[in-house]
Amino acid sequence: MQREDQSKLNKLIQELCPKGVEYRTVGEVYSRLKGTPITAGKMKEIANSCGDIKVFAGGKTVVDAFEQDIPQANITRVPAVLVQSRGLVDFIYYDRPFTFKNEMWAYTSSNTLCVKFLYYVLKNKVDYFREMASGMGALPQISIPVTDNFPIPVPPLPVQSEIVRILDAFTALTAELTAELTAELTARRKQYEYYRDRLLKFDDLPGEVDCVDCSGSVSWVKLGEVCTFKYGKGNTIPKKQGDYPVYGCNGIVGSTDVYNSEDSAIIGHIGSAGFVNWGAGKHFVTYNGTICQANRSRILSKYLYYSLVNLHLERLIKGNQPYLSYGDYSNLPIPLPPLAEQRRIVSILDRFDALCNDLTQGLPAEIEARRKQYEFYRDRLLDFQRKE
Repeated sequence: MQREDQSKLNKLIQELCPKGVEYRTVGEVYSRLKGTPITAGKMKEIANSCGDIKVFAGGKTVVDAFEQDIPQANITRVPAVLVQSRGLVDFIYYDRPFTFKNEMWAYTSSNTLCVKFLYYVLKNKVDYFREMASGMGALPQISIPVTDNFPIPVPPLPVQSEIVRILDAFTALTAELTAELTAELTARRKQYEYYRDRLLKFDDLPGEVDCVDCSGSVSWVKLGEVCTFKYGKGNTIPKKQGDYPVYGCNGIVGSTDVYNSEDSAIIGHIGSAGFVNWGAGKHFVTYNGTICQANRSRILSKYLYYSLVNLHLERLIKGNQPYLSYGDYSNLPIPLPPLAEQRRIVSILDRFDALCNDLTQGLPAEIEARRKQYEFYRDRLLDFQRKE
């Protein structure tokens, strides 16, 4: 946020609401709109990329359709804030003709500016609404009173206008920077995969092997010759949280106070079968994962992990049931260079991995920092003193 933007906003607040602003409920200030009784099947049937009406359902489900194809259509033709009330609770601002499944609702006002202001206020509190939804049974959802009765600040229109202007500009800038960083991340990931494949290939023509200390000693061995496999324990996440991460078939799913593995590759064998995780340090693996324990006199655990990733084990899945057992991959061959060369390869790939995937450093961390910066300033702009 530019200093001049903050200065102008502060001046407006001092002039128009120096003693705070009134808080009223959403239902008191805005008109609530109803949707259209339509099923997911019908949405799929009428979907047409040339359609002039957006039809929203829960989550990311949205289609374009022609108005005449929408049964019992209740079209919203004014800017409004759509409340996605089931599944992943969220808010959408839309200013062109649209409709939505009637399990959801929307809010509008005669003043377009106020509608956009409401969107930013509700979006800023989305975590609160998701928390409210989480206690409502198997499918998270909120009811109309949850938003109707939610208190919001109602500053004077010039203040709302300036806040909307600042947040619109900041949103556009953040989206642009995120898009650039995401494109860079995609390029780096492709580069990472290329070098991972190149470093772990070892079957080039003589003179082309990218190996510092191989001396013709790169051998090909079966996985089962250099590591042992064992399934994790338990079909559920341990209830007691602790210091050790819990791995399922495709990543960390919780924490616990016990562990059953240290520094190992983990192959998902049920569910996301073939997906390979790296379990650093002490950790717990559920039955959905296979622990791969390296014979460290012959192969480094991290080198084994990168080799497993490069094998693309998901290609071994057959039929409709996503399942892989030891026998499906224990006989697969991998290249085994000397330990010194393994360390060199791991060092290179670790740096690439951090750049591409680590949420504490590299490009993913930069993208996350942009998001948090945006949310921080949005929160500051929408934090008003309540008028006594």
